[in-house]
Amino acid sequence: MTKPFELDPRLAADCIRVGRLPLSVLLLLNDARYPWFVLVPQRSNVSEIFQLPEADQQQIWRESASLAEHLMQSFHADKINIGALGNLVPQLHIHHIARFRSDPAWPGPVWGHSDPLPYEKHSITERVGMACDWFGNELDVY
Repeated sequence: MTKPFELDPRLAADCIRVGRLPLSVLLLLNDARYPWFVLVPQRSNVSEIFQLPEADQQQIWRESASLAEHLMQSFHADKINIGALGNLVPQLHIHHIARFRSDPAWPGPVWGHSDPLPYEKHSITERVGMACDWFGNELDVY
């Protein structure tokens, strides 16, 4: 019997739940310094993309590409960083970060650079609203 999907506790603590896409949970990482979203495929016991069935692999790439394009267009980023590291959180999750030459960690990685700056409530509402606009009816909002 397959264990039902549960979001890793660390992701739940570090992120704001935005909604569900056809395959993934869409999260906003609670760090106002970067437009930073995370996709988590709603599949249990998966730590690598290649462990997903082929149809899910294709779907995660569609969701990822769409999210990256929306980030680039909405924020006019210099670069979109996409990563599925999983060294601390083994549950498969894919980071999507809009990067700017002016951001605090540029040109290096954002991980471990400095402590996060949590969003203020009105900014959370704004970012979640953007994601709702990006994905429309495809996003089931929490």
